Amino acid sequence: MRRNFTSVTEFILLGLTRRLESQILLFFLFLVIYMATLVGNVGMIVLIQVNARLHTPMYFFLSHLSFVDLCFSSNVTPKMLEIFLSKKKTISYPACLVQCYLFIALVHVEIYILAVMAFDRYMAICKPLLYSSKMSRSVCTSLITVPYVYGALTGLMETMWTYNLAFCGPNEINHFYCADPPLIKLACSDTYNKELSMFVVAGFNLSFSLLIILISYVYIFPSILRIHSMEGRRKAFSTCGSHLTAVTIFYATLFFMYLRPPSKDSVEQGKMVAVFYTTIIPMLNPMIYSLRNKDVKEALSRELLGKKVFS
Repeated sequence: MRRNFTSVTEFILLGLTRRLESQILLFFLFLVIYMATLVGNVGMIVLIQVNARLHTPMYFFLSHLSFVDLCFSSNVTPKMLEIFLSKKKTISYPACLVQCYLFIALVHVEIYILAVMAFDRYMAICKPLLYSSKMSRSVCTSLITVPYVYGALTGLMETMWTYNLAFCGPNEINHFYCADPPLIKLACSDTYNKELSMFVVAGFNLSFSLLIILISYVYIFPSILRIHSMEGRRKAFSTCGSHLTAVTIFYATLFFMYLRPPSKDSVEQGKMVAVFYTTIIPMLNPMIYSLRNKDVKEALSRELLGKKVFS
């Protein structure tokens, strides 16, 4: 019945701007950002794999964070770059749903990986004697599997709510990818259930994962202050500082984007915010963890020095 009322087979993505000169400039800007994202995240994954000193739970989780950032950016940026140069700025209905699904799934995977990383820091700093036994390879694999499975199921549920909406008229999405808030505004059927589901799911998962992080750091900070060694305290603050920086940037933008009812103003503002967390954050995360982390810098220097000597 729903398909009988759906005449829209493709959507038009309005993108960030309609000015031609701005589109060309933005194309090159985001192309550079995307290339930096690819190099940074692939480089981080490879470095962690090839360097034995980085075969620890913290870097195991960090490699998965880099993988998710890579997928997150690749789900959105290539289509955005195509829109900048193409006259026909369209995306098919099935492709739009796939993009919606991947976006929602990857967001939930990332927030829970950040929560798992906070728990890992709690175990390493507050329970150092039990860390090796409690954070075994099998435990780490289980901890990282849960976000992927949960994210996939949550993305499927939310995408099915969108699939059940009828689109029978306007097909211009005021965004550079198929985001839920502007997409909902185009539906010609009742969107109450979809909006309620989006608000509840986003609110619960963002709040719950953030609660895990906050509780972890309530225990972590006093433990760091009890460390007698200045070097040990500095290293603990360094790893926690990198994680907290990534958490603050990511959660702040997501709360701003999703915990408001869709409206013309919220969609327009959300589009600007979305640029940040779909393109900038995936590029920044490898920098945050490499520039603030002594182990990563030493591993990178060792690999580069080894290649130079070999050459």
